[in-house]
Amino acid sequence: MSKSAVLASLLLQREVEDFLYREAELLDARRFDEWLALFTEDARYWMPMRRNVSSEDRDREFTREGADVNWFDEGKDTLARRVAQLGTGIHWAEEPPSRVCHMVSNVQILQASPAGAAAPAEVAVRCRFLVYRNRVETETDLLVGKREDTLRRVDGAWKIARRMVVLDQSVLLAKNLTFFI
Repeated sequence: MSKSAVLASLLLQREVEDFLYREAELLDARRFDEWLALFTEDARYWMPMRRNVSSEDRDREFTREGADVNWFDEGKDTLARRVAQLGTGIHWAEEPPSRVCHMVSNVQILQASPAGAAAPAEVAVRCRFLVYRNRVETETDLLVGKREDTLRRVDGAWKIARRMVVLDQSVLLAKNLTFFI
């Protein structure tokens, strides 16, 4: 790989990491309208349920997108309604608002297209996350898992076109999913 290709790869990695870190900060600061603007109009945001299955039945470990019941399976319109509801200040499960901290790590660029382009139009990204939420005095939730994103360059800026969230647990211990992952 040439030096210019290595440099382009490192710059892309840093650009994607910065995007994901900025997204986490927007969520933690409850700047949901700005967060929502990070999504393409045709975005898909979903989290399958995970089942405990035998090693011979691994193809059934996760519920299927668009076919089975998932923790959530949303487009930008649904996300916009959730953001609007949080913005009313009268969301029963978020009054008073939760304190949330998103941590992102192990960012990997799996594929860029077009391949070898100095500024690819789309990238497939995998990362690990930890989301900590505290509500009122005693409610604490900790979600750990991975995300698989497709980021698309729109008007020179990255936007989330697709996000699949996979929890490293089969039972959701949180009382609700009023926060974003």
